[in-house]
Amino acid sequence: MTEAERVLLDLLNLERLEVDLFRGTGSGGETPTRIFGGQVVSQALAAAYRTVDDRLCHSLHAYFIRPGDPTIPVIYQVDRARDGGSFTTRRVVAIQHGKQILNVSASFHIQDEGWDHHHEMPQMEAPESYPSRTELRAKYVDLVPKHLRGELTRERPIEVREASHLDPFTPEKTDDRNQVWFRMPGAAGADAATQQLLLTYASDMYLMGSGMRPHGLSWFTGEVNAASLDHAMWFHAPIHFENWHLYSMESPWSGRGRNFNRGSIYAQDGTLVASVTQEGLMRKAQKKL
Repeated sequence: MTEAERVLLDLLNLERLEVDLFRGTGSGGETPTRIFGGQVVSQALAAAYRTVDDRLCHSLHAYFIRPGDPTIPVIYQVDRARDGGSFTTRRVVAIQHGKQILNVSASFHIQDEGWDHHHEMPQMEAPESYPSRTELRAKYVDLVPKHLRGELTRERPIEVREASHLDPFTPEKTDDRNQVWFRMPGAAGADAATQQLLLTYASDMYLMGSGMRPHGLSWFTGEVNAASLDHAMWFHAPIHFENWHLYSMESPWSGRGRNFNRGSIYAQDGTLVASVTQEGLMRKAQKKL
């Protein structure tokens, strides 16, 4: 297991302060200036899991309320909304500086029987056909100020192969459809709940960039103020995130300073394991958040 993978697993191991009160680390995620959205959502789900027995999450709905401060811990308060015969519902509030930064509602379900179908996975080249995230970022390191180069090139826990890569500094206007392969080899042996937490963390990567593609924008162009507004996720099948998964994303709409994005996550054998939606802020950079 790499050091970056170990750090991520530690981020998901919350400290219990009281019966339904937990504390998580704010630093260590994908972004240095504010807490990465996938980090705070996955920690909130981890807090909910600490109050649920023998059921797996089937859906979660999150609203990002304020940017998270990575220099201090995050407090997670769990409300045990309902414990039913088939479903368990939890509401989690993430707090920093005495204010809410995130609200999450999560629902957990027994393993029921039913009818099965899912859309087919898009036909893609194998993940090894595409350069790694490390290789891609090495191409652009000289375009970044020296004090930011370490952040650009540091080791990350999630291994990524972009099938729809665009130059982040001079992106061309292109189709909103966006595919990446991703995995975390260090997930091998993790239990089913932890596998969901890791996929939740990774699901916030690349998704909102889909809505920037038709406009020739990226996080690096300096033209756009962008931030996640909400994040919803549905889990469909068991996850083994040590193996490659295809994240197939699209953005069917943008306007009024926002964009809407959705994604389907497939195991490499074609099984649809999760679905994701997210709306994001996307407005001109001279306006403040």
